[in-house]
Amino acid sequence: MLEGQSYLISRALPSSCEQESKWAYMTYHLIEVSNGKRHLEDEGEEALGQRKSSKISDANQREEMTRHLHNLSQPSEDQTHSKRHRGDQSDSNSLTQSNRFLNMHQREVMSQNHDDVYQSTEDQSNSQHHGGDQSDSSSLIQPIGQESSINCLLHTHHRDEMTQIPEDQSHGRRHHGDQSDLNSLIQPIGRDTSINCLLLCSRSDYGSLASLNRSFRSLIRTGELYRLRRMKCIIEHWVYFSCQLLEWEAFDPIRRRWMHLPRMPANECFMCADKESLAVGTELLVFGKEVTSQVIYRYSILTNSWSSGLKMNAPRCLFGSASLGEIAILAGGSDSQGNVLNSAELYNSETGTWETLPSMKKPRKMCSGVFMDGKFYVIGGSNTEPLSCGEEYDLQTGIWREIPGMFPIQSGANGGTAPPLVAVVNNELYAADYAENEVRKYVKDGNSWITIGRLPERAVSMNGWGLAFRACGSQLIVIGGPRALGGGIIELNSWSPNEGPPQWDLLASKHLASFVYNCAVMGC
Repeated sequence: MLEGQSYLISRALPSSCEQESKWAYMTYHLIEVSNGKRHLEDEGEEALGQRKSSKISDANQREEMTRHLHNLSQPSEDQTHSKRHRGDQSDSNSLTQSNRFLNMHQREVMSQNHDDVYQSTEDQSNSQHHGGDQSDSSSLIQPIGQESSINCLLHTHHRDEMTQIPEDQSHGRRHHGDQSDLNSLIQPIGRDTSINCLLLCSRSDYGSLASLNRSFRSLIRTGELYRLRRMKCIIEHWVYFSCQLLEWEAFDPIRRRWMHLPRMPANECFMCADKESLAVGTELLVFGKEVTSQVIYRYSILTNSWSSGLKMNAPRCLFGSASLGEIAILAGGSDSQGNVLNSAELYNSETGTWETLPSMKKPRKMCSGVFMDGKFYVIGGSNTEPLSCGEEYDLQTGIWREIPGMFPIQSGANGGTAPPLVAVVNNELYAADYAENEVRKYVKDGNSWITIGRLPERAVSMNGWGLAFRACGSQLIVIGGPRALGGGIIELNSWSPNEGPPQWDLLASKHLASFVYNCAVMGC
């Protein structure tokens, strides 16, 4: 969890964009022109007949509109000189004329949702690559200003597939001397300002934006936008969890949207072995075992695909881990021969490399890890016997400090009980006591725990197994459901500790096995 203020993207437009809402129809049309696609609403036979009979007229109107908007975006030298003497920073006359012109050509737009928000259409990319347009590939959408560009981008969630221009009209524009680049971004406002617009879009929309052209796709799939979002503390947290072996679900708690990830390419040995998961940067890492060797599978949200991850310096399982932005720390666990480890490693998702850290004071496995106050903590676990002490690692000094009695020993901790269910929200540590079905909070000054409320009633577990308890931005998330043979319902409940004692809200439910094997939260 990143330090400093984070901003979750909501569906509402920022106030600075509301005054430009009248430009929505124009921006939709410009996306049609730049993307070369069209999507029609279902119509009756009579309406379809009328549309076919007026196709030539519509094509002429679109050409006239494009030329008109192009002229508006390039004022004459006299107009520019006059505005400088007036001190006028916007051409209100041009805006008024264009709005009046656009009102003659308003069209309804169809909204369509897709579960897989990252999948782009290959045919669209091929047609864009061969468009032959020559304008600057480092710009965004053309003859509109900054506010209108933001309005356009923030409206993309209303239509995940852009509209299509017939091939004969596209061919006609090229022969009429239209040199606009189908692979450009937003021209008049410059690349930096254009990217700042994109940073404010929800990452649920990034799949749609990537399908516009090569420049949008490059910005998103290279991870550049996510790096800039992290620098500006613009963070959205998604929940990733597995209720079926080798199958993963993603959930966007802001849009309340589900996404089913591609099936993991692992074999049966990996499927049946113990697995841990960790989300860091734009990656989901799943750790497991194939025959006698430890392996890592890496899912990237940039490509919506799985690949093999680089092995640790000291491969392990049953470790404690946590992430902070683009880095993660893994500590303890056991190796392929069953030896309990006290070593620790740092993973950098930007470089894909592992760095060996100083060793902990005590070896431990079946432990949990969290970041709190900029430091990494390992809690609970066992060696030859259960451990109640915790350990704190200072990233600045590289020194471990033992904290006696940091986590009470759970009953059966050395005989099948899950690692501690702990999470940090706003630098406060919380734990789920699955035996008593309670939520507890850690008191830093007293190195003690207090009970503050109850867990959701339907979130059952088997000695802590099968239940997920995670921090998701400013909220705590509990994922679980009632036990059921051959299926069931999984429920996602959330509670914000800032709002008083636990009052759990049901975010979503889905027909899945009610046992959670692994869970991770990705903030980017």
